[in-house]
Amino acid sequence: KKRAAELRVEILFKQPESSYLGDCPICCLPLSIDPEYSTIMMCCSKVICDGCYYANEIREVKASLIPSCSFCRQPVQAGDKLEKQRMTRIEANDPAAMSQKGIELDKKGDYQSALTYFTKAAGLGDAEAHYWLSHLYSDGLGVEKDSRKEIHHLEEAAIGGHPEARFNLGCDEKE
Repeated sequence: KKRAAELRVEILFKQPESSYLGDCPICCLPLSIDPEYSTIMMCCSKVICDGCYYANEIREVKASLIPSCSFCRQPVQAGDKLEKQRMTRIEANDPAAMSQKGIELDKKGDYQSALTYFTKAAGLGDAEAHYWLSHLYSDGLGVEKDSRKEIHHLEEAAIGGHPEARFNLGCDEKE
């Protein structure tokens, strides 16, 4: 049991090799840890760097094409069609789509539904979902406040390379 705890601590404090978001699937450069510099495409749930997204927009304008996904080239949807695409991705057990749906529901104040999506995505290993679960347990939103579960999900997100989770763990340790 002691060795298992030592291994967990070793994994927790290991420096991640790249962003928890991985690399842009188009240019293969590491994605920024700041989500402002990337775009998630709902049709295929790929996170694309802003450079590739912008290059695709320029290509579409120059060739007078309809707007399409930078990765899979499906036409960009809006409204109900976009939600249908997202639900198709969720039904296919796509953790990125589940996390995005959970974040949307969290921002609307529907914490119970957000909890469901975050729990499923975290079960599939999504670091972002673990981070948002820690937020729910920290503030008692849709669940009873539980600092042990908060720390557990922060640790899982940190192990996955989530920078804000690492920061929050450091703050908790300082206290």
